[in-house]
Parts: sequence; structure tokens; C-alpha cells
Amino acid sequence: MLGIVNTLVLSVVERTRELGLLRAVGATRSQIRTLVRRESVLMSLLGAVTGIALGTVSGVALSRALLDQGVTRLAVPAGTLTLYLVIAALVGILAAVGPARRASRVDILRAVTTE
Repeated sequence: MLGIVNTLVLSVVERTRELGLLRAVGATRSQIRTLVRRESVLMSLLGAVTGIALGTVSGVALSRALLDQGVTRLAVPAGTLTLYLVIAALVGILAAVGPARRASRVDILRAVTTE
């Protein structure tokens, strides 16, 4: 969660001009907050899907490697993995609260003139 917050805060700081331009052409504060929240959820889901995929592949490879040791069953807990995806999405939403608020409060004129 801290990694997502840190990445979003840096993204908001680095994209100040872009956010100001979006506000200048008519984007509302609510739309900017939604944009940052969606980015956060996508980032957290991408991390969760990557982790689940790598973990599942590693588990399958390990179970195949341990066939000689008597490991004959492989169980992939689909329900638990789905729960982890849902939790990752919720963490993404919670992690975006501060950065989204900051992004929506960008001063339009100052943001457009920054380099």
C-alpha cells in the first residue's frame, strides 16, 4: 500500500502541468480524483495479477520438482486468489485517497506555467 501511495504522489507531482491542463480544458475536480483512483486500482490489480501468476507458476514448478518426494496433488485455491484480487482493488482505492485529493486541488494557473 505504501508503494502505491508513493508512486501516486510522485505521479501527481510530476504530472502537475498535465493535471492543470486537464482542469483548464474543463475537467472537474471529481473527474481528476476519479482518474487518479482508477490509475491506483489498475496499478494494484496489475501487481496482484502478476504476483498471482508468478506464484502459481512457481507452485506448479515446485510440485513437479517434488514428484519424486511424494508430492502428487496440486491444489490451486481459486477462491483465495480471487479474494486477494478484491483486496488488492480495495487497497488501490484506499491508497489513492490522499494523492487524488492533492491532484484535484492543483492550482490551474500555477500548474500550466510550471515546467
